[in-house]
Amino acid sequence: MPGHLDVWSDVQFSTLTPGPSADSPLAAAHAADPKDRRWWRRARTVPVVAATVGLVVLGGGGTAYASAHKSVTLDVDGNVQKVSTFAGSVQGLLAARHVTVGDRDLVSATGALGDGQQVVVRHAHQITVSENGTQQTVWTTALTADEALADLSARGAVISLVASRSQEGGRPELPLDLTLHGPADVVVDGTTRPVQDASISVGDALTQLGVTLNPLDTVEVKRTDAGRVQVVVHRVVVQDVTTTSEEPFTSSTVDDPTQYTGKRTVTTAGVVGVRTIVDRVTTVDGVETAREHVSNDVTTAPVNEVVAVGTKAKPVAAPKPAPAAPASAPAAASATSGSLNWAALAQCESGGRVDAVSSNGLYYGLYQFSVSTWQAMGGSGLPSQASAAEQTARAQALYDRSGAGQWPVCGKNLFS
Repeated sequence: MPGHLDVWSDVQFSTLTPGPSADSPLAAAHAADPKDRRWWRRARTVPVVAATVGLVVLGGGGTAYASAHKSVTLDVDGNVQKVSTFAGSVQGLLAARHVTVGDRDLVSATGALGDGQQVVVRHAHQITVSENGTQQTVWTTALTADEALADLSARGAVISLVASRSQEGGRPELPLDLTLHGPADVVVDGTTRPVQDASISVGDALTQLGVTLNPLDTVEVKRTDAGRVQVVVHRVVVQDVTTTSEEPFTSSTVDDPTQYTGKRTVTTAGVVGVRTIVDRVTTVDGVETAREHVSNDVTTAPVNEVVAVGTKAKPVAAPKPAPAAPASAPAAASATSGSLNWAALAQCESGGRVDAVSSNGLYYGLYQFSVSTWQAMGGSGLPSQASAAEQTARAQALYDRSGAGQWPVCGKNLFS
């Protein structure tokens, strides 16, 4: 049956554990009445009916009255009272004092009630514990955290009590006093601080030491190997952590009919983008305990590279002219041609370069002779291979023969 003979149990299932510590009120009640071995039984959930005491008044009625009247001690969850009663049983006493008990509650005795007897009642309540790092809800009749830890340690596991956060003010609340006897410490932010008054709640102990809790912080109460009670504040931080990485660009090509085959020109430069990753990270006392991916997106798109590839056919090189007969010496310049501005003409035609060749490969030298005209003026080979003096002399001879019209665009520069 749930709750039978247990000091504490999970909410879902009951367990058997040893009885209370030797200095608990229930043990004291048992010691006062060693013949009553039923003090550790749990009361069943049945209505407690007040005993109806019928007094037969005989001769010496005061004696009958005295035997029915009793003075007992009633301890309900640490609230101890001296009670004067006519109840003949423990059940009658509890009914008269409006004390209800359930399956999980503890009553130190049942049956007949004797004068001077001590009756101890402990109501069971739920607390949250952490066993080897896993939280669960259990029942206990302990009045203090110290007592609860002593009872729970019988399981042999690492047990701590977990304080919940209250609705108002966010104070940690534990349905037990911090400790009834013995020292206690608060461990927070890497320091250990003694509690001046251990007979207070967890929230009051932290307030007394000026410890401020953040919204996500947790509090647990545990016992050290040396038996000292500790209140441990765990700083819990949940934050979004953002990291970025490069998002590479791609490259593509397009045909360009304006460029010669094989030539490549970057028309759009590639630019890497940005990928942003957001993780929600939980740390407890600075140590990461959980990480959750929130998002993984390209926040800046890359610019893809575009390369233009030429498709235009290259021009066929002009054949080299056949070797000409040895050039005759150019005729001497006339008085007219010799006085003209041949340097200005050369600058206009070829930029003043002796070995200049036109882009179409048809005109050569300072004055951009065609091969046929050069040969007609007695030159051999290519004009661009002749000296500047020879090119100028043959240009002057051409002028004397045909005039400045041989250079339709730049001829005017001769007269500058």
